[in-house]
Amino acid sequence: MSDISVVAVTYDSADVVDAFLASLDAASVRSTAVTVIDNGSVDGTLERLAAHRGCEVVRAPDNGGYGAGANLGVRRSATDWVVVANPDIVFHPGSLDELLAVSRRWPRAGAIGPRILTADGRLYPSARELPSLGRGIGHAVFGWFWPTNPWTRSYRREQGAPAEGRVGWLSGACLMVNRKAFDAVGGFDETYFMYFEDVDLCERLARAGWDVVYGPSATIEHLGGHAASRNLVGMSRAHHDSAYRYLSRRYAGGRWLPVRAALRAGLWARFRVSTVIERLAHGAEPTRPG
Repeated sequence: MSDISVVAVTYDSADVVDAFLASLDAASVRSTAVTVIDNGSVDGTLERLAAHRGCEVVRAPDNGGYGAGANLGVRRSATDWVVVANPDIVFHPGSLDELLAVSRRWPRAGAIGPRILTADGRLYPSARELPSLGRGIGHAVFGWFWPTNPWTRSYRREQGAPAEGRVGWLSGACLMVNRKAFDAVGGFDETYFMYFEDVDLCERLARAGWDVVYGPSATIEHLGGHAASRNLVGMSRAHHDSAYRYLSRRYAGGRWLPVRAALRAGLWARFRVSTVIERLAHGAEPTRPG
């Protein structure tokens, strides 16, 4: 049995999977099982994966989205800790071992996330507070053209240097999950096709009594926008739909009906603007050096 498992979900990822898999060689001194769930690639991804020995490749029966693919991969794992990752990341040497070291310092950790750097070396705000109406509206309205606004900085926890500790949620681009905790809360909610499935998972883990921990001593690099760049409008729609799904569930019930109506209208308007302003579709940019 391997000491740690890695699950990646691919969709037309032929241009990035080689670097992703190659980086695993130095990511841990332990045995690492790798499972790739492919959501219907037609660009040669499967052929690229076939060249890598020791990588289990599973074709999903249909493209149910990122969370559904990740759940399928995690169910096939046989380790206490499973790293769920986008295929457009590169693990820094020793990063998987460092994530396991963080887990030993946090025995109630249900999910642990590394420090994520962009391709040009900037620190990506991958450990954030849970969305709220105030922070969410301020971030959505101002984040794309004023990334240092107070709502975005509060939401993205951008005060002070990165530090190990509990956070609201962690980016699903690279997330190590405690298999026991993951199974206990039912894994990713598959009603989210893309986006917010990581927010929702982390919130449910915390409600169940597990810690959600940022471990910046482990580092990865994330190319970013790999899938979204091919269909900005479609991915922007998915992002806004998922944002409404998450917030409408958080503010459920009759007393919140006017708020949900305002959220739906505001998110729809933001989506329409994003179809003509590409920068808005990408969201707020990282603001600090790595």
